Amino acid sequence: MKKFALITGASGGIGSQTANILAEQGWNLYLHYHSNEHAMKDLLRHLDQFQGEFIPVKADLTAEGGPEELLSHIFQVDAVVFASGKPLYGLFQDIADREMDDMWNLHVKSPVRIMQGMLPKLLNSPVGSAVIVSSIWGETGAACEVLYSTVKGAQIALVKSLSKELARNGIRVNAIAPGAVNTDMMSGFSTEELAMIAEEIPMGRMAEPFEVANTIEFLLSPKASYITGQVISVNGGWYT
Repeated sequence: MKKFALITGASGGIGSQTANILAEQGWNLYLHYHSNEHAMKDLLRHLDQFQGEFIPVKADLTAEGGPEELLSHIFQVDAVVFASGKPLYGLFQDIADREMDDMWNLHVKSPVRIMQGMLPKLLNSPVGSAVIVSSIWGETGAACEVLYSTVKGAQIALVKSLSKELARNGIRVNAIAPGAVNTDMMSGFSTEELAMIAEEIPMGRMAEPFEVANTIEFLLSPKASYITGQVISVNGGWYT
């Protein structure tokens, strides 16, 4: 039987690595992206080596109607990976209403609406599962990233509560909480700042995207068949 997974944010560092690993494991993929068409084309070219169906889907998940646009292209799904995300740096008192709306829609409202739309399909799957890529800051909180920490904390609350509601239906819901990961999300930091962050991490370096993606693949696999409602920290020992 063919297995299909939806990956939101598939053009990003963690999303694209997750796509590569799942494709290698025989998954067929719906690959969501918004504006990074070049990265999506590169990903599709790389996935050509695998025998599978790889379907790009463009949608703006910060916009009203974005989740519905995405859902209209999905016909079968056995797993959902929410890897969409963007940071927001700055002082708490400077956060604008539009920034609040965009961050809430992207990180919280869209996952809720997409899971609602995907639920009938996940219920029909013998391996229904979802993984949300949250953040270390959703667990710990970060100064100058208050709104980001807030929405990432809301994702963790969603995982813990929804996993209990869906457990008897055989659908597993988990989260990954990465620390600093070597993706474009860190591009706003200087070389000196990145070195300081690496020094704070007990393992002495940032994570690579494939290390987060490997954990996602594990949570979707039969090896994790009794794991639900958990937040797996992939952070090199940072803030434990």
